[in-house]
Amino acid sequence: MGCLPGKSVEDELRVVLAVLRGGVTIAEAVRREATSAVSVSKWRDQFLAGGRRALEAGAGHGPLAREQQLAAEVEQLNTALGEARMELRVWEKGGSLYGPSASSTPSARRRG
Repeated sequence: MGCLPGKSVEDELRVVLAVLRGGVTIAEAVRREATSAVSVSKWRDQFLAGGRRALEAGAGHGPLAREQQLAAEVEQLNTALGEARMELRVWEKGGSLYGPSASSTPSARRRG
C-alpha cells in the first residue's frame, strides 16, 4: 500500500481491515483518520489486489521448495527404515545379509 506522508503502513492496514470487516464505512474512516475517500479506497484496492496475487501464486503452482525438500527427506527416511527393518529381521533369525566375513569368525578374532 502506498504510504502517504503521515500515515504508516500499519495505519493504512488498520483502516483497510476495519473497512473490510464492516466495522466502519469508508466515510467514517475518512473522518476518523483525516484522510480522503480516494486514499482509503486506493489502500483497500491495493490490499485486495495483493491478496489476489498471493492466492494465484499459491494455487497455480505445485508445492513450495521447502515442501518438496521435506517430501524428499521423508522418502529417504522411509527407504532407510525399510532397509533397517529388513536387516533386523535377518539379524533376529541369526542370519547375515552378506554371510560371515573373515573378521567375524571366532578363529579370525583370536588371531587378531
